[in-house]
Amino acid sequence: MVRQWFKSGSPWIWMTGGAVSISLISVIGLLALIAWRGLSFFWPSEVHQFEVQGSVPQQTVIGEIYDREAVPASRVRASGVELKNYGAEEITRYLIKTGNREYVDLDFRWLLETDIQKQSTPKELAVFERSKNGNFYGYIEQVYEQGELVQGDKVAKLEELVERAVELNEQALDLQNGEIGHINYELEQLRLQERAYELDNDLTPEHMAELEAERKRLREAYKGYEKELFALRDAAKRDKVIVRDMRGEMVTLPLYQVLDFWQPNDMGFFAKLGHYFGQLGKFIADDPREANTEGGVFPAIFGTVFMVMLMAVIVTPFGVVAAIYLHEYAAKNAVTKMIRIAVINLAGVPSIVYGVFGLGFFVYMLGGSLDQLFYPEAAPSPVFGTPGVMWSALTLAILTLPVVIVSTEEGLSRIPGSVRQGSLALGATKAETLWRIVVPMASPAIMTGLILAVARAAGEVAPLMLVGVVKMAPTLPLDGNFPYVHLDRKFMHLGFHIYDVGFQSPNVEAARPLVYATAFLLVTVIITLNITAIGIRNHLREKFRALDK
Repeated sequence: MVRQWFKSGSPWIWMTGGAVSISLISVIGLLALIAWRGLSFFWPSEVHQFEVQGSVPQQTVIGEIYDREAVPASRVRASGVELKNYGAEEITRYLIKTGNREYVDLDFRWLLETDIQKQSTPKELAVFERSKNGNFYGYIEQVYEQGELVQGDKVAKLEELVERAVELNEQALDLQNGEIGHINYELEQLRLQERAYELDNDLTPEHMAELEAERKRLREAYKGYEKELFALRDAAKRDKVIVRDMRGEMVTLPLYQVLDFWQPNDMGFFAKLGHYFGQLGKFIADDPREANTEGGVFPAIFGTVFMVMLMAVIVTPFGVVAAIYLHEYAAKNAVTKMIRIAVINLAGVPSIVYGVFGLGFFVYMLGGSLDQLFYPEAAPSPVFGTPGVMWSALTLAILTLPVVIVSTEEGLSRIPGSVRQGSLALGATKAETLWRIVVPMASPAIMTGLILAVARAAGEVAPLMLVGVVKMAPTLPLDGNFPYVHLDRKFMHLGFHIYDVGFQSPNVEAARPLVYATAFLLVTVIITLNITAIGIRNHLREKFRALDK
């Protein structure tokens, strides 16, 4: 019976199914762990007040419990800490985020359970999210509006004033990045135009007068916008709040530096839920700050999606044309066989090698040549002769080209020869047969190759570090300045953001939750792109199903 069971092949089916199930459960478990560690970071945690004394001087510590762990008591004693009347083998210690970076030595600190004399969660404790120096913890003592002390419900008034200051700061930022940024861009273009006239020996008095008149107009407009910008900033600096911190000191927080505040110990479940989704929305929509350890990741999301879409636009036609030539036109000889082997081997080349190739060929050779031909006035500052989003897309297009070629060829090989012969017999040319019959029937396979290419390209980081990605990009590749899409600009990427925050951050403990959150966001972006491509593939499969019959 056992021998017959093995001969039937059932054991191998069960082993294969078990291996697939284990792999699937492992992937789902890993994603669940990343999602939990990342998304739980945005939940408003309770703020604790500890009265400590023992191995540390008597003091008050206010902060959030970030982590806890049990360590051997012998190791604590070996570090020089005296544990009186403590007989257990292990001792629990707590990692506390205290914030208030400008007034305390450590943003995070460990507290031994033996040092905690008293622990409480007062409802009056507030958390202030600031534009710099991280969070601030303390008790709201006084609120000033236009220099006048606020009487009555100071918390409600503070919410109104913070909302006002945030709105003014956003208006100032929009003005600075919008109208003022556009004027600076236009002034730079005038400088380059003047330099171009000089190189062409065409800087006539008429040209100089035109340029100077345009500069004068832009400078006048700049003064008006600058005055408006200063007025917005002064209005945002109008109010302040006095907070008592854990040292017992009264600290003045200007509200133009406060992005939000909340009292988590006094919040109900639904209030915390609303705050949670608000913080999650800020993480997705805001720009990063504090060396990427605070704020959001919108530029990284935009850069990742923009670069992948640009790569897909480049790799798809080249991969499909190459596959059609190899399968439909190329002769079956040794040269074609060598080309196929080379294409397959290219898929196994380390990605960093593609980055080095992209830097040498695309950036320095091709980009440098473009600068010499079309942008001599910008010298010595390079335009395309420096890493940028276009070179990143081209590098990843070459990296993923073998995947698209192989997948497209497999799709073409599954189309019966009788379909081609029937089309030719009806009077169609070979090009018409390819365009109207063969390529539509192979489009699901082309989309499959594109899905695999997108999945690989979105997660690549090593080559991008050489050809375009940066820690912090001042502007997006897409804005309101002509030509609106700037393929020469550097960009941010979710994968590089994970590397930078996780391994290059000056504040490792603060950055750790953001690593999980960004990793989960990157997986979500890749899954979204793949689901979109799969939907298109299924639509094409249904559309051209009649041709298969």
